[in-house]
Amino acid sequence: MSEIASAKINSFGKSPKADFVSPSEQLITLTIGQLQDLITQAVEKAIQPLQDEVESFRATVTRQDEKIVALESTQEHDVNRICLDICQDRQRLTRLESRPSTAPTPIVPLKGEKTIARVAKIDEVLKSRGPTTLKELEHILKISPKEMNRLLAKLDMRRFELHSRPGDDREKVLRLKVQIR
Repeated sequence: MSEIASAKINSFGKSPKADFVSPSEQLITLTIGQLQDLITQAVEKAIQPLQDEVESFRATVTRQDEKIVALESTQEHDVNRICLDICQDRQRLTRLESRPSTAPTPIVPLKGEKTIARVAKIDEVLKSRGPTTLKELEHILKISPKEMNRLLAKLDMRRFELHSRPGDDREKVLRLKVQIR
């Protein structure tokens, strides 16, 4: 059986020779300069991709720094513009609040002052002209017939007398009553 096993082992090919040395075990003679060159080349070959990557990172950082500076200046410009806008808006509001309205505010007399003035005017007209129609009084006082009716309701009828014009019942005449002293 050992013969069969040895025959099988021998059948794989030529058997190695006793003086054979594998290439990895061969001795090489190098000078120190050649060894340093080989090591330097190997290190440079191994480091080159890392150096390229570091250079790429540096370029990226430089671009990002430039973007940051540009954004900061833009932001500062925007903040200044917004502050200026707020200041101008406040000034406009102050001007609007302090400015009197453009439409003249009518001076509203105290309640009843117009009526008292109109009654005095009627009294004056009746004293100077005598009995006067309501239409003529409306024209003199520059009031509407509706306002004249309201004014008649306010008149002291102990002093004034309202009657129809003789011959025309449609026209009313106002006159002062005769006062006995």
